Amino acid sequence: MNPTAPNHSASGQVTFLGAGPGDPGLLTLRAVEALAQADVLIADPQVLDVVRVHARAQVDTPLQASADEASKPVMPAEVSSLRDTSNLVMAAARTGKRVVRAVTGDPGLDGDVAEEMLACAAEGIVFEVVPGIAAAVGVPAYAGVPLRDAEGADVRFVDARTATDRCWAELGGSDATAVVSTTLDSVAAAAGELVSAGRKPDTSMTVTVAGTTTRQRTWNATLGTVAQVLKAAKVLPSPDGGQPVIAVVGERGAVAQRDQLSWFESKPLFGWKVLVPRTKEQAASLSDQLVSYGAVPHEVPTIAVEPPRTPQQMERAVKGLVTGRYEWIAFTSVNAVKAVREKFEEYGLDARAFAGIKVAAVGEQTAKALIAFGVKPDLVPSGEQSAAGLLEDWPPYDAVFDPIDRVFLPRADIATETLVAGLIELGWEVDDVTAYRTVRASPPPAETREAIKGGGFDAVLFTSSSTVRNLVGIAGKPHNVTVIACIGPATAKTAEEHGLRVDVLSPEPSVHKLAEALADFGAARRDAAIEAGDPVTRPSERRPGSRRRRATP
Repeated sequence: MNPTAPNHSASGQVTFLGAGPGDPGLLTLRAVEALAQADVLIADPQVLDVVRVHARAQVDTPLQASADEASKPVMPAEVSSLRDTSNLVMAAARTGKRVVRAVTGDPGLDGDVAEEMLACAAEGIVFEVVPGIAAAVGVPAYAGVPLRDAEGADVRFVDARTATDRCWAELGGSDATAVVSTTLDSVAAAAGELVSAGRKPDTSMTVTVAGTTTRQRTWNATLGTVAQVLKAAKVLPSPDGGQPVIAVVGERGAVAQRDQLSWFESKPLFGWKVLVPRTKEQAASLSDQLVSYGAVPHEVPTIAVEPPRTPQQMERAVKGLVTGRYEWIAFTSVNAVKAVREKFEEYGLDARAFAGIKVAAVGEQTAKALIAFGVKPDLVPSGEQSAAGLLEDWPPYDAVFDPIDRVFLPRADIATETLVAGLIELGWEVDDVTAYRTVRASPPPAETREAIKGGGFDAVLFTSSSTVRNLVGIAGKPHNVTVIACIGPATAKTAEEHGLRVDVLSPEPSVHKLAEALADFGAARRDAAIEAGDPVTRPSERRPGSRRRRATP
């Protein structure tokens, strides 16, 4: 069945879908498939942004707000509409729509969802359940707290908001590991209930807020000290009753071993907000790499791409490509692929026009853009992904084996001459063609500009001198607490000329090596804080006026 054009029954269908505790990567494959087939998406505000990216562009999201939007004041009528999800689900299903009802965690643990299922059953509406990872299980795993030890200790789950005196008494009289769902404001009260019911005050306890997300934070305490630990951490009561937390209480040592097992919060860039001066398309693999280090990438384009002022040169080159003028075509950027592809479409051509022509790509991202176009590159650098790396692998012209000695090089108007000079030295003739122009992008939103200038970002990755100049030009100079990472000496020099102090220098001119170098910097910074007995903080959490340390070479 085509997921973009789902079939409908007369009464529709409802999928009750568990979206997990927060990490988008915890969605199941079945959940992603169901979301791609949905006509209507009705989601808890906390997980709307997690699930919406997997839905079709045409999906209807009636009266839905994301977690951020839901925090804004709304009129009473709007509140009523947002809460009456059962009526929304039923109304959509009655019209023959395929409805996905997405909830936080697992739908089997949500009493309200059970009522919605019963309503569907009563009307004869077909429904299915896609389980999700429950917060009570997923959050401890991300906090580094195994719920069972080698001896197979019992595990009991309790929701402090609905727990009865009998429930607390049973927990207090056992030595089972207790997983308590509560709020940050009420966790000390839950600890007090356990102590009153018979648990020892020195029983180990962990408290995790925003579990499985890069905002996650976990505190180690005991039942008797949790109130003081949270007070020392300056966790203040909140007007809305407190953030949801998962607390784990155990007497067998698993809780106490969290320092050795905390794999998520100990990532080298955990929680770092990293500015990437590139478009989302250009930054895709780099952002994925940053996420693997625990960072939160924020892409801000600093350049915009426009057609060349005089398109005739590009038109002649494309016609020459079709008529056999070239032996090779070399793509040095994703934008170059896009420019040629658009010109092909203008002439009614497709990837078949590359038949008989050797194709080179400067790196993996450019190669992926070509493959998406239907062209498999013949040459991608085996080493450094740059013009220099491409030249290392480029074969010299051979009059015997190469019937044509000409290379088509579509590129930006500000590209360097390195590749052209290198190809000429190898014996090739080069048609160096301006395929697109790069101009300074529009300024980012005011909120982003303030974060850049006010120290809201922990680091910024500069991948070229132009990204330095353009970012400063459209958004202002990054704050002095922000870690500055540069891809090479030339970029670093430009950053210093703009009054920025460079903390991290990539060992190679590669965006992935640059991200790796930033991760090494973050890990060294974290280790130094732990060794000194200081709390591990992000650069943006430094106090104003604190002295800035230079990166160790």
